[in-house]
Amino acid sequence: MTRNEPFETERMAADDTPADDPLSLSQALLLPRVVIENTSPVIDAGAFPVKTEVGRTVTVASTVYADGHDVLAVTLNWRQAHSRRWHSLPMRFLGNDRWEGDFRVAEVGRHLFVIEAWIDAYGTYCHDLEKKFVAGVDVTLEREEGRLHLEHGAERSGNALREQLATLVKRLRKGLPAAAEVELLLAQDTRALMAQADPRGYLSRSPEFPLEVERERAAFASWYELFPRSITDDPQRHGTFNDVHARLPMIRDMGFDVLYFPPIHPIGRQFRKGRNNALSAEEGDPGSPYAIGSDEGGHEAIHPQLGSREDFRRLVAAAAEHGLEIALDFAIQCSQDHPWLTAHPGWFSWRPDGSIRYAENPPKKYQDIVNVDFYAADAVPALWLTLRDVVQGWVDEGVKQFRVDNPHTKPLPFWQWLIADIRSRHPEVIFLAEAFTRPAMMARLGKVGYTQSYTYFTWRNTKAEIQEYFTTLDQPPWSLCYRPNFFVNTPDINPYFLHHSGRAGFLIRAALASMGSGLWGMYSGFELCESAPIPGKEEYLDSEKYQIRPRDFTQPGNIIAEIAQLNRIRRQQPALQSHLGVRFYNCWNDNIVYFGKRNPDDSYVLVAISLDPHNAQEAHFELPLWELGLDDNAVTRGEDLMNGHRWAWHGKTQWMRIEPWHLPFGIWRLDRAH
Repeated sequence: MTRNEPFETERMAADDTPADDPLSLSQALLLPRVVIENTSPVIDAGAFPVKTEVGRTVTVASTVYADGHDVLAVTLNWRQAHSRRWHSLPMRFLGNDRWEGDFRVAEVGRHLFVIEAWIDAYGTYCHDLEKKFVAGVDVTLEREEGRLHLEHGAERSGNALREQLATLVKRLRKGLPAAAEVELLLAQDTRALMAQADPRGYLSRSPEFPLEVERERAAFASWYELFPRSITDDPQRHGTFNDVHARLPMIRDMGFDVLYFPPIHPIGRQFRKGRNNALSAEEGDPGSPYAIGSDEGGHEAIHPQLGSREDFRRLVAAAAEHGLEIALDFAIQCSQDHPWLTAHPGWFSWRPDGSIRYAENPPKKYQDIVNVDFYAADAVPALWLTLRDVVQGWVDEGVKQFRVDNPHTKPLPFWQWLIADIRSRHPEVIFLAEAFTRPAMMARLGKVGYTQSYTYFTWRNTKAEIQEYFTTLDQPPWSLCYRPNFFVNTPDINPYFLHHSGRAGFLIRAALASMGSGLWGMYSGFELCESAPIPGKEEYLDSEKYQIRPRDFTQPGNIIAEIAQLNRIRRQQPALQSHLGVRFYNCWNDNIVYFGKRNPDDSYVLVAISLDPHNAQEAHFELPLWELGLDDNAVTRGEDLMNGHRWAWHGKTQWMRIEPWHLPFGIWRLDRAH
C-alpha cells in the first residue's frame, strides 16, 4: 500500500470476504476510555426501579477508572422523571476505584439518576505539578502549562467565569515568584473555577437508573384487618359500615394506621359456601366475600347489607380523623352470578360441555369462584381497562391502599401496566401483594410495582430460620425491590405455633413482627389470642370467611395493651421503622433471638425474644459496644422500652432471664454513658 492509498479499516481474507473480527477499528475508537461499572443501587441493570421513601437519603456507589494515571472527575446526577432539571454533585473517592455520592429525595414519584465521569485535565495537571514541586524538581515549563490551561479555560467559558479566569491569567503574567505562582495554580479557588471550565474530555455516562420514591407509609405502617359484617353484637345481624365507627378509637389506640377490609362487594348466591367452607350453604349463611358479584353488582359495587356508598364515604372520612387509612381488597375473581359472565362471556374460560371453569387447587375446589382469562380474544384490552377502572373508581372514593389477592396467579405484564397507570396520576397509592409463592415470583412482583408483600415470616419459627430470613431480606436484591409486611395471621392462616402456645405465643409473634419490619399486620381476633383450629390444619375453626363472628374486644387475657406499646415504641424509635439495618448479636441460647437496629442518633434498639412460650429461658449475651466505638469494659445506659425502667450496663457481656408468664421478650435502648 502506498502512502496515498486509504487505510483499510477491515482486513480482507484470502477469498476477499471480511475477516471475522470481533471489533473493528472504527468501533474501537468509539469505546469509552473511562469505565463506569458495578453501580448500586440498581435492579437488573436498571430494568426496574429501586424502592425508597420520601425524605430518605439515597447512597449511590460505582466503580470508575480509566487507563493510565490521569485524575478522574465523577459526578452523581439526578432528577424527578417529570422534570428536565438535573441536580449534580461530585462523588467521593473511596479508594480502589470506588466512588460514592448521596442525595435526598424530597418528592413522591419516579426519579432517575446517572453517573458521569471524565478525565480531569486540570486536576491531572495539579496532581503532577504538586508532586514535582514538593520533590524540588524545576517546574518552569509546568508553570507555563498552567497559564495555558487557564487561558484555554477562559476561552471556552461564559462571561462571568471568563472574567474570573482572565484575572488569574493577568496575575500569573506579572512575574510572580515561582512558589507564589505554584500556590496560585494549586489553590482550591483556582481548581473550582477550572472545574467549571473543564472540557470533560473522554466523557462517559452510565445508563439512567430508575428510582421509585413512595410516601412514608409505604415502608412504615401497622395494618389491622377486620370484616365489617362481624362488627355486630348478634350473629344473626349483619354488621355495617356505620357499626365500624365505634371500633375506630380502639384500633387507633392500639397504634394501627391502616384498617383493611376483605372484599366489600355483593356476594354470589350460586354455589355459596356454608360454615367452615361447607359446599352447601344453609339459610342465612352470608357466604365468602371472595365470591364477588351478584345481580346487585360486581367489583365496583358495595354489598347492600354493609351500607350505601355514602356510608362508605363517611367511614373513610371518619377513619382519617383517627389517623387511619382504609385499605380495600382487590380480588380479581368472580362468583358465578357476577354481571360480567352475562355481559362479557368472552372474558372467561369455558369447558367443552359448556360449563365454566371454576377455581381449583386440588384437592380443594372453589365452585363459588371463577377466574377471568386475561389473554382471551375478547379480554384484550377491554378486561384490562375495566379492571383498571375498578381500581381508579375506588381511588376516587378516597382509597389509597389496596391489598391484592393472589397477584402471582395473574399476568405480570398486567400488574406492571396497571400499577404504573394508577401511580402516574396518584403516586401516593400503595399496593400490597398477598403472594405466598416461589421467592423469584415474590421478588418480581416487587420489581413490577408492588409496594409491599406478604411474606413467609409466618412460618419462620426457629432462631436459625428467623436469623436467616431477616438477614436475606436486608440484602440485595431483596432490599432494593421488596418491602416485607409481617402479618402474624390472616383469615386463611392460623399458624401452628399459635394453636397451643397461649397468650405468650401471641406476644412472641407480635414482637417478632413489629420489631422485625417497619410493616406488620394482624387479623382481628389476634389481640384476643384466638387460635381454635380445624384439627390438623392451619385454618380457623368457624372461619369468619364463611360466617359472622361477633367479638367481645374487652374479654380477659387480651394483649391489647402490649400491642399498643409495641406500636408506640415503633413510632418513637426510627430504627424500627424499616426491616433494613438489622444485626444479630451473640446470645448463647438457641431459644432466644437477639438482634439490634441503630437509630440516627447512634443509640441502639436491642430486642431479645424467647421462642419458648412455656418455660423461662436464660442466656449470656453481648452488647454491641464495638459499633459505638467503645471498649469491652465501657459503661453504657440501658432503658426498658416496655416499662421505662433505666439502668447502667458495665462491660460487653451481660445476662438475661426471660419468663414468658410475665413478658416473653425484652426491648431495650442502648446509649453511651455521659
